[in-house]
Amino acid sequence: MLILVTYDVSTETSAGRARLRKVAKTCLNYGQRVQKSVFECRVSQMQYESLERDLLDVVNLDEDNLRFYRLQEPLSKNVKEYGTFKAIDFEKGTLIF
Repeated sequence: MLILVTYDVSTETSAGRARLRKVAKTCLNYGQRVQKSVFECRVSQMQYESLERDLLDVVNLDEDNLRFYRLQEPLSKNVKEYGTFKAIDFEKGTLIF
């Protein structure tokens, strides 16, 4: 499944800035950054549950915001891209043009 992970982490304190870095690093373990606080991840159900647990262990729900969006197939009808970003085909490990 393809999911988008979006987050807004409060960076007013050093602890918040550390959380922000940890959230981004965790997301990079599962997918690719498509915008500063948006990651695109192709994961199995088990990986999705692991990602969700990992991120919930990091964020502070009283100060931060975390969202998961599942993108429905067929992606060619549900995802449009414009601009300079180059997506990676997760299964082939190549750039999609």
